[in-house]
Amino acid sequence: WFPEPGTGGAIPTRAEHGLTKEQFDAAMPQEFWREVVDRVAAEAPDTLLLAEAFWLLEGYFVRTLGMHRVYNSAFMNMLRDEDNAEYRSVIKNTLEFDPEILKRFVSFMNNPDEETAVAQFGKGDKYFGICTMMATLPGLPMFGHGQVEGLAEKYGMEYRRAYWDEQPDSGLVDRHRREIFPLLHRRYLFAEVQDFRLYDFFTGDGGPSGRVNEDVFAYSNRAGGERALVIYHNRYATARGWIKTSAAYSVKSGDGGDRVLVQTSLGEGLGLRGDGNYFYIFRDAVTGLEYIRSGRSLYNDGLYVELDAYKCHAFVDWREVQDNEWHQYAHLADYLSGRGVPSIEEALREVFLQPVHYPFKELVNDDQFRWLIDNRISDPDIPDAVQEIAPLLAEVEGKVLHLLREMKQFTSSDEASRKEVAGAEASSAEAVAVEVRRKLVASLQLPVLESRFPMPKSRRYEAAAEMVRSSLDGDPAAWGTLFGWIFTHALGKIISEEDYAAQSRTWMDEWLLGKIVAGALQDLGLDEAAAWWAVGTDKILINHQGWFELAASPEDRAYQVLVSWLRDSEVQQLLQVNRYGGVLWFNREAFDQLLAWMLTVATVSISADAERSPEEIAQDIVDCYEVLAKLKRAAESSEFQVVKLMEAARA
Repeated sequence: WFPEPGTGGAIPTRAEHGLTKEQFDAAMPQEFWREVVDRVAAEAPDTLLLAEAFWLLEGYFVRTLGMHRVYNSAFMNMLRDEDNAEYRSVIKNTLEFDPEILKRFVSFMNNPDEETAVAQFGKGDKYFGICTMMATLPGLPMFGHGQVEGLAEKYGMEYRRAYWDEQPDSGLVDRHRREIFPLLHRRYLFAEVQDFRLYDFFTGDGGPSGRVNEDVFAYSNRAGGERALVIYHNRYATARGWIKTSAAYSVKSGDGGDRVLVQTSLGEGLGLRGDGNYFYIFRDAVTGLEYIRSGRSLYNDGLYVELDAYKCHAFVDWREVQDNEWHQYAHLADYLSGRGVPSIEEALREVFLQPVHYPFKELVNDDQFRWLIDNRISDPDIPDAVQEIAPLLAEVEGKVLHLLREMKQFTSSDEASRKEVAGAEASSAEAVAVEVRRKLVASLQLPVLESRFPMPKSRRYEAAAEMVRSSLDGDPAAWGTLFGWIFTHALGKIISEEDYAAQSRTWMDEWLLGKIVAGALQDLGLDEAAAWWAVGTDKILINHQGWFELAASPEDRAYQVLVSWLRDSEVQQLLQVNRYGGVLWFNREAFDQLLAWMLTVATVSISADAERSPEEIAQDIVDCYEVLAKLKRAAESSEFQVVKLMEAARA
């Protein structure tokens, strides 16, 4: 046995069977593993030699013995214990000796001799930060048994089966699927060392007065035209600082074996242009957010980063863009001021659309919606209720007018838009603002509809009024949806009276007005999915706001209305139309909601018409209700099938 007597540690048999160094050298004059490596290279060159080494002997096994891969136990132990300065020293020392050695390290977070990964690192941000490092450092990542699933039983080498009855943690698996697996699919970007750079993270302004925060690991790599920058903070604290200069790494100085140490900037490490006309857009694989920085700032100043405890960034998908004569990317970078956004291209559109967005947000926001909800007219015995809020309604009308004028100016500055609407008749901004105000007032009086436009002893009218009231019923989400429609449905009239509904609907997407409405609804208390569902409803109501004016015979009207709706892909989506077993199905509850909304917007439009008498308004509402009641009866007999729905509507 070796080592010599007295140095065998806790293994008793070594004490009585140990050899002196002289005896050992006589018995084995050549290094055994060196001979193995050389013979394997000559006789079985396709063999991969993987060494298990511990206690910082990894470098010895690859440098001296020539092993192809070696277990990197320092990765697991030091990062787990947050010996961050020591592990950065391991990487730095390797880079200074020969960066190629990093390719031979096998990084892992558990093995059969150690506690499981979940026991050592937990299931939170620390685990995923270190797992991101494992997936993006040069060399080879190695996942232990049950690591992704979050299994906690420690498996020894002698185990033939599991003894604990454990089930995979689906949440943990899903987070691996979102954050880790996409990085593993890009191992070609991280595995090599030719362009690998480790950076110091300087606190403060990044200058000489700052200090290096050893708890932050920052490194970049490249493959072809792709770039990646990974930053992880392995401490329960907050880190703020700059990444600018790389740690020293050795390169060959000539044909001989001499090597020299060099350092590069972040811009050089990522292969960027230090030109103020070029900007770089990159995406964080952890959060999905995109960022933009100028090439000049990245090259000259580096990258400023703020990291909370155990937070990580994996910046990938770098792309270079050149600014245009309007300096749109420069304005966008200033506007975002370092913030990440879901889409840089969408953010660029938002900056371009600011002349429209500012007045639209003044009109469409949660405070405005709450005020309107609080001031809806619910008591028919207050004759002057509308007059009491008239000054505030005038203020709303002023906001609408401001928005329309800005939109008019915005569209008139576009040569393509001018040509498109040349000769088309458009309403004045003042006329559209008055129309919006009238419909807003009509909507606020929906709870007292029957007292405003009485139709005594008409059960159908009572049913229509009840259908409208129950669709709103003091629900902020429903009222917010209605206000979203009121403030967007007539916008297209400033371009053309013809097809204004289609133009209004188009601007919901092209001008990102739908996103602003969704944001206002979320601020009102809706979750994201419900807010966007409401926006989808608004888009349908905009498109079909004139459904009650469809020219058709009374007998055929319900069928024709239904056909016009079902031709709209957004209506199909709302109704969850799907094909199963060769049959088209729809969602009955969604169809009932659609009917209620169609009656509500029709009632608002009809009751806001100053040229109709109260009797005519009540009768027109009853006529709309009869069409929708027929469609409701058709749905009841349809067995949730689209074809049967249409047949019943035609019958």
